[in-house]
Amino acid sequence: MSLFGTSSSFGSGGTSVFGSATTDSHNPMKDVEVTSPPDDSISCLAFSPPTMQGNFLIGGSWANDVRCWEVQDNGQTVPKAQQTHTGPVLDICWSDDGSKVFTASCDKTAKMWDLNSNQAMQIAQHDAPIRTVHWIKASNYNCVMTGSWDKTLKFWDTRSPNPVMSLQLPERCYCADVIYPMAVVATAERGLIVYQLENQPSEFRRIESPLKHQHRCVAIFKDKQNKPTGFALGSIEGRVAIHYINPPNPAKDNFTFKCHRSNGTNTSTPQDIYAVNAISFHPVHGTLATVGSDGRFSFWDKDARTKLKTSEQLDQPITACCFNSNGNIFAYASSYDWSKGHEYYNSQKKNYIFLRNAAEELKPRNKK
Repeated sequence: MSLFGTSSSFGSGGTSVFGSATTDSHNPMKDVEVTSPPDDSISCLAFSPPTMQGNFLIGGSWANDVRCWEVQDNGQTVPKAQQTHTGPVLDICWSDDGSKVFTASCDKTAKMWDLNSNQAMQIAQHDAPIRTVHWIKASNYNCVMTGSWDKTLKFWDTRSPNPVMSLQLPERCYCADVIYPMAVVATAERGLIVYQLENQPSEFRRIESPLKHQHRCVAIFKDKQNKPTGFALGSIEGRVAIHYINPPNPAKDNFTFKCHRSNGTNTSTPQDIYAVNAISFHPVHGTLATVGSDGRFSFWDKDARTKLKTSEQLDQPITACCFNSNGNIFAYASSYDWSKGHEYYNSQKKNYIFLRNAAEELKPRNKK
């Protein structure tokens, strides 16, 4: 008996009104479907940390829930547990030992879910929806960082109802990432702030945005010594900026590239431009994946500045993605992101999470 209740069998019958040609537009890459996906748009995905044996995937959704699946070596997924908020779940993350999951919601709270006891307790409170949640493990402290639409960044030690620290943001928090000792937060009105987390969190630098449109997603990348050295920032205008914190040659090393666009490449036909919904770096190769409202994922080598692969187009936007800890599995979520407004919402359409073997396709172009 699945903890998610009865799972609907997908594609039973297999006869489409339109014949067989159109039946698989929801999964054109023929990737593995995760069983019992959420009942509303999927906002976030995260794989368990390398300290845990096996692979566990968590996903948060606009159905106010967060679900956990075990991904077996043969690709089969087993629903394990779920927890709920009283509003959509916008972000999730794991503790470094894999024993806890942290969830951030539109109900203005963040919770800590103990997977061993399957109990969830509130650990954070804001005055508006919480958009981001990250676990920080420093040498002298552990804490949870939450970023909210109330224009604050707060740090919690999980045992106290009050934050250890609260930092004012210039605007609403739209996306964030943490790789100790660095955090980056992108806000409304194209605000961009880098924090250093050693000893205690503090603002390191405000950066003028390399992008001209609304920030949508951000992911920190590491150098060859495994230290965080910069970030990739995605916007709603089908563009990603690669930005190093202290590059030898900023004008040359920092750049932007277009992605998640279709149709017209010349000036006579207008081009369809879609939001970049999520960016994830491969944990081994340092290459990256982007997913967009165009319903495609793409793999990129930022060092060679080349595209490695673009998927076929799914019949829905791709809203979230992540790699597992050894980089063998790429997970991505297909659901409506409201990028075309309510008139394109179809309540009959299911939401999906797909798993793809990522071992080969994300190898860099020319191994140095």
